[in-house]
Amino acid sequence: MRGIVMVIMLTDHASSAFNADRVTPDSAMFGDWTQPLDSVQFLFRWLSHLCAPVFLFLAGTSLALSIERRKARGVSGWTIDRDLLIRGLLILAVEAVFIDLFWGKGYFLLQVLFAIGASMLLMIGLRRLPSALLVVFAFASWIVGEWTRTGIIEVGGDALSVARATLLDVGVLPFGFYGHEVILALYPVLPWCGMMALGWVYGRFLLKRGEAAGGEVQAKSMIKPAAFAGVAFLALFAVVRGLNGFGNQGLLRVDGSLLQWSHVSKYPPSLSFVALELGIMFIVLAALFTFENLRGRISSFYNPILVFGQTAFFFYVAHIALLELSAELLDMHRSGTLQDTLIASALTLMALYPVCIGYRWIKARYPLSVLRFF
Repeated sequence: MRGIVMVIMLTDHASSAFNADRVTPDSAMFGDWTQPLDSVQFLFRWLSHLCAPVFLFLAGTSLALSIERRKARGVSGWTIDRDLLIRGLLILAVEAVFIDLFWGKGYFLLQVLFAIGASMLLMIGLRRLPSALLVVFAFASWIVGEWTRTGIIEVGGDALSVARATLLDVGVLPFGFYGHEVILALYPVLPWCGMMALGWVYGRFLLKRGEAAGGEVQAKSMIKPAAFAGVAFLALFAVVRGLNGFGNQGLLRVDGSLLQWSHVSKYPPSLSFVALELGIMFIVLAALFTFENLRGRISSFYNPILVFGQTAFFFYVAHIALLELSAELLDMHRSGTLQDTLIASALTLMALYPVCIGYRWIKARYPLSVLRFF
């Protein structure tokens, strides 16, 4: 699942580097979201909406699986907290130093790595909560941000405004960093942390299923739970988007077309956005579980999708650098076509495949190195 969204993400970032006609009307903060949509460009961008929610969700799932197993082996809570702290801070550092080199065009950006790193720091405390409270936290995190945008909860003062922009909402912070004039916070921490928390609950669920099966989780036993969760989230999306009011962060449908139903707010993530993307994710997971149940293991050691999924952080950093540098060197930065975007995507995937295999081997060869945090 993670490998699939890595490939989808790369195509969107290739579009960001090469595509002159790329559109990003997926934010409630943009004032032009009511303008007519180019269906091809919009749908190409819309496909990538799946990526960030899956990243955060599966990050929570992976952490829950690894940490609960470490606890069972007697690893101390302090050691687990220390590793989460180091990992979260390292991810924040990569966002601040490396990603800004390629994407900081006048702004210092707080993007998906900021959300992942900060969420890991919050999970140091949140991981101690029972699953029911983590679910409550997740849904509350997707609702409270909209309350602040609509004025149900008043947030005043400069300090509180900065806190709202980084924790609940999307905003431009009125101070600079690394020579930039302002900071653009695109990924508010709490709603994205809610996705990681929900993924943590799913990880616990997988562990319980594995214990009940006497060891490894069987794909057959996971088909119905994944399908049920997918249908439930999609039903929630249909209700929220159909009512066309609260839960959409103010980005409302202007008509009943499929494009307008799909035109949900990613920045900041609305309840309709979260429900749609997690619904799609669970349906895809149900399909993958079904296929694996019918055909046996679908992820061979050298399967490119598996390779990219197992080296996700390295892949993320490497593909951004490769795409942005290539676009600049070819003098095609945001001046090409969608066809150029697809060609760049294919070439980048082919170039990164052997590199990611090598990185995976090095990481496995030195399991106690700093690479374990990436």
